[in-house]
Amino acid sequence: MIHRPFQQVDVFTATPYLGNALAVVLDGAGLSDAQMQNFARWTNLSETTFLLPPTPEAAAAGADYQVRIFAPGYEMPFAGHPTLGSCHAWLQAGGVPRDPARVVQQCKAGLVAISRTPHADSPAGQRLAFAAPPLVRSAPTPEVGAALAAALGLHARQILAAQHLCNGPQHFGFLVDDAATVLALEPDVAALARLLAQLGISGVGLAAVAADGAAPGLIGRSNREARAFGGVGTKLASDEPAVEVRFFFSTGAQITEDPVTGSFNASMAQWLIAEGHAPASYTAAQGSRLGVEGRVHIAQDASGQVWVGGDVVTCVDGQVLL
Repeated sequence: MIHRPFQQVDVFTATPYLGNALAVVLDGAGLSDAQMQNFARWTNLSETTFLLPPTPEAAAAGADYQVRIFAPGYEMPFAGHPTLGSCHAWLQAGGVPRDPARVVQQCKAGLVAISRTPHADSPAGQRLAFAAPPLVRSAPTPEVGAALAAALGLHARQILAAQHLCNGPQHFGFLVDDAATVLALEPDVAALARLLAQLGISGVGLAAVAADGAAPGLIGRSNREARAFGGVGTKLASDEPAVEVRFFFSTGAQITEDPVTGSFNASMAQWLIAEGHAPASYTAAQGSRLGVEGRVHIAQDASGQVWVGGDVVTCVDGQVLL
């Protein structure tokens, strides 16, 4: 066991402890898969990452570093908040990308481009955004949609659309009528856990889009609802969201609500923008019912690529014996 540089960062927030935490081991050289998995289990965070040099093949294709992403019980091919958090930690530790405006990350799902945009309101002076991986989506059968809706506590009249979504992780998404519907939801976690296991889906989420992108109306409703349910206080982030999101994922026999989910927001954005349900650029709020203020910044460029951005702040900077 040796001392290795370590950071714990908060992702999709400009304010420490109001986003989604990530543990980052900045030097994973020499660690076995079992050691990485054991440490991820010990941190008990939704994800822990280990940074390594890129493989020769990935380096030849432009990769700046390699990341291994572990949930407490398994390795993940790709995840959103570990991508931004790991990139932030790598840069903070002195990493220098080949392209000053863009970092290329190698992960199990392949190479992921991460843009760096100067942003005065971001603690690091820049906002990172990853290129959403290719999405495979399909309409569910009525039986699957109805079963998942029932487990979530959704009524048919509240559902505007539903899709199977896969960008590495297998997710299921609902578009619903209003932010109040999103925030009031009380899922049957036992039923949801059984269904996700049966269907081979890692998580299910839902989103509501404000009419005509009317952010002030949505943020007013969402924060009134959040306060009513003991969520966020009166302080609002400077970016007013036009979309409210919640996401529930399986950790074996249990269901956990995620504070902020990059991969799900990526797949939802690709679906909603493609179908005309959401504008090409918007900010999503997630975590309101958990007392956090996650903010995910979505933008589709001229080529059609969807970028998923957010602020990252360092909360712990030191060493770990591993």
